Amino acid sequence: MIITRTPYRLSFFGGGTDYNPWFEENGGLVLAVGLAHYCYLTVRYLPPFFEHKTRVVYGKEENVINNKDIQHPSVRGCLEYLNISEGVEIHHDGDLPARSGLGSSSSFTVGLLNSLYALKQQMKSPRQLAEEAIDVEQNWLKESVGIQDQIMAAHGGFRIIEMGPDATWILKNMLLPKEYLKSLEDNVLLGFSGISRMAEQHAKNKIENILQGKTNEELQTIFSLAQEALQAFQDQAGFDKIGRLLDQSWQCKRRLAEGVSVNWMDDLYQTALRNGAYGGKLMGAGGGGFFFFLAPPNKHHKIRDALSQIKVWVPFKIDHTGSQVIFYNEN
Repeated sequence: MIITRTPYRLSFFGGGTDYNPWFEENGGLVLAVGLAHYCYLTVRYLPPFFEHKTRVVYGKEENVINNKDIQHPSVRGCLEYLNISEGVEIHHDGDLPARSGLGSSSSFTVGLLNSLYALKQQMKSPRQLAEEAIDVEQNWLKESVGIQDQIMAAHGGFRIIEMGPDATWILKNMLLPKEYLKSLEDNVLLGFSGISRMAEQHAKNKIENILQGKTNEELQTIFSLAQEALQAFQDQAGFDKIGRLLDQSWQCKRRLAEGVSVNWMDDLYQTALRNGAYGGKLMGAGGGGFFFFLAPPNKHHKIRDALSQIKVWVPFKIDHTGSQVIFYNEN
């Protein structure tokens, strides 16, 4: 039996520049962290005592005779990708809700690949896991996804992802003093709107707009703001400055496709600013999910009270481990 633990991610800057049609032509830059909230996957070969061959438990339960009949796309895709025809049992547990803008789908894919390799008594590097998860999602499942989620799920930490202007990417550590990182954690507010959404259509619209050249100006600005934010972090700038850059980036991101943000989200965001937030964003491709704000700790209580639409506030802490096999029993 294998158990893996894989972090979700929070993207500070550069989201949208990690879509291949953009960064392969123009280059991309993402600043992101792994979150100390995790996707857990338990995997084992299923003993042949049941009518079904494979059992998959996530939000629902699937019992199938043939692995090709599995409905969960990532499970079916990963089993096909690794040519696993044996019966398996897969259980998913998550610290945070799926489809909420924190890269949960890619955390699942990275964690499952890590689990299945361990089941085959193989170990892959974080980079290999990231590249194979990108391959599974983009080429096997034909999903409209960028590449930052898989990279961050595999590696964790506070990272700089430099992409293009071809198909390559380079990962660097954001090297900052522990005191500054702790202060950053203390300044972050992360809240769940209660609305889960399918990111596929929003992402598909963004890619279509990139291909048609409709969002060149916005993405160039997002890229420039990510460069400016990188310098601000390296200078250990005040979080008010970084928050203002976040605000500018969000104003661009919300124009990348129709439906990324709607009126109630804009109202919620502006309410947070009026009550002391420096800046923030809606996480992921848009349409709902988690909101993220930078705000001084002494304003957090006031902001929470003003945002009654936020159902749950989640502690923010950075994961520094990436996807890990946390239990391994070959029997």
